[in-house]
Amino acid sequence: MKPLSQAIPAAIADLLRDAPLSPGKVEFAWKTAVGPALGRSTSVKLVGTELLVDAVSPQWARELKRSSATVRARLDKLLGPGIVTAIIVRPSRV
Repeated sequence: MKPLSQAIPAAIADLLRDAPLSPGKVEFAWKTAVGPALGRSTSVKLVGTELLVDAVSPQWARELKRSSATVRARLDKLLGPGIVTAIIVRPSRV
């Protein structure tokens, strides 16, 4: 028997992969992959297979660039392999 801490993420991934691809699905997968703080500090849009990420600050953009390989691996588990092939991080221009 799997511990609950492992079963819930696996169940979410199974449900998410089977749902049709939509902006809401991509946003939910993003927030699940990066966590609440980074989820609140970014907005995402899938264009083809590239995920465009707008970060609210240069610090968040830098952190995302450093962890993009890990985030992409999580997105592969949630959305399916090949849905996101690149993460393009754009810092806020404010």
